[in-house]
Amino acid sequence: MKKRGGRTSRIRRRKLLRNPESSRVNESYKPEFIELKKWLKDRKFEDANLIPARFPGTGRGLMSKTSLQAGQMIISLPESCLLTTDTVIRSYLGAYIAKWQPPPSPLLALCAFLVSEKHAGNQSPWKPYLEVLPEAYTCPVCLEPEVVNLLPRPLKAKAREQRTHVREFFTSSRGFFSSLQPLFSQAVESIFSHSALLWAWCTVNTRAVYMKRPPRPCLSAEPDTYALAPYLDLLNHSPRVQVKAAFNEETRCYEIRTATSCRKHEEVFICYGPHDNHRLLLEYGFVPVRNPHACVYVSEDTLVKYLPSTDKQMNKKISILKDHDFIENLTFGWDGPSWRLLTALKLLCLEAEELDSGRKTTARSQHEK
Repeated sequence: MKKRGGRTSRIRRRKLLRNPESSRVNESYKPEFIELKKWLKDRKFEDANLIPARFPGTGRGLMSKTSLQAGQMIISLPESCLLTTDTVIRSYLGAYIAKWQPPPSPLLALCAFLVSEKHAGNQSPWKPYLEVLPEAYTCPVCLEPEVVNLLPRPLKAKAREQRTHVREFFTSSRGFFSSLQPLFSQAVESIFSHSALLWAWCTVNTRAVYMKRPPRPCLSAEPDTYALAPYLDLLNHSPRVQVKAAFNEETRCYEIRTATSCRKHEEVFICYGPHDNHRLLLEYGFVPVRNPHACVYVSEDTLVKYLPSTDKQMNKKISILKDHDFIENLTFGWDGPSWRLLTALKLLCLEAEELDSGRKTTARSQHEK
């Protein structure tokens, strides 16, 4: 029988455990990051706190060059580095967006720009940023159907809804893409393919920061809140850190301050929000280790499975829950059942004569929450 590892591998593992810094790999000397740093410097951004690195468990991220204290600014990215709908409207796409009716959504404008610039290759002024973006994403919308089928039922349903949404987004955008043909020598159908749009959609969905823009007549009335932030978007998520992140109107920079300290040569994290694992996998394509917001979703089938099968009011009870939007997002977390799950279970356990008061209680609880 072949041994799994010898003395050398055991020593290597012990060294990693004693000195976890040795498992962090500085990537600032890679050509793509050198080019990105030059590109950012030309746009008036230089960073003295962070460097690109690869970490066990989280992959590529940013590492602290010095100790960071709570309240310290960890990154301040000038507006000139941000990719927003302002960028798109000022570009060669602006005239086409202004002519198209009905007006394209802010999301479509950003996605079209990303696909177009990626197609431009070396000719794109955004090439240094595009070069460090993922070639593919691990969100369920990108996974093969047989893989999606292995997901828990509630997540599987949401993944299929997301896939349908992106497919409809692509189909409804074909007319706009066709209008861009004068910009390209190649057929736009081969440039703005479903896979290309899916890549752009995932880029915006997984990496954009919140930055509200004023409404403009050339874009639809949908909220314009997406901003792609080169370099800043290398920061990974941790549910255990706190940061203050926002665009500063006075400095015209997108700024992040940490509310927690960080030692030298540690990975620097931001927090995307108190999201459970389903939400993180669906929207961002990853699941963190030991997520304090992790929970189990309880489906309708599970609700009724362990209740008396002789309950003749079960269908009526389920109908009441659906009418008041209490049949979905029922969860059980580290602290026990959620408020929504407890409310649903209380109603399901009512006797027939108590149903009317239970209906009122559910409606009142929904209003109060």
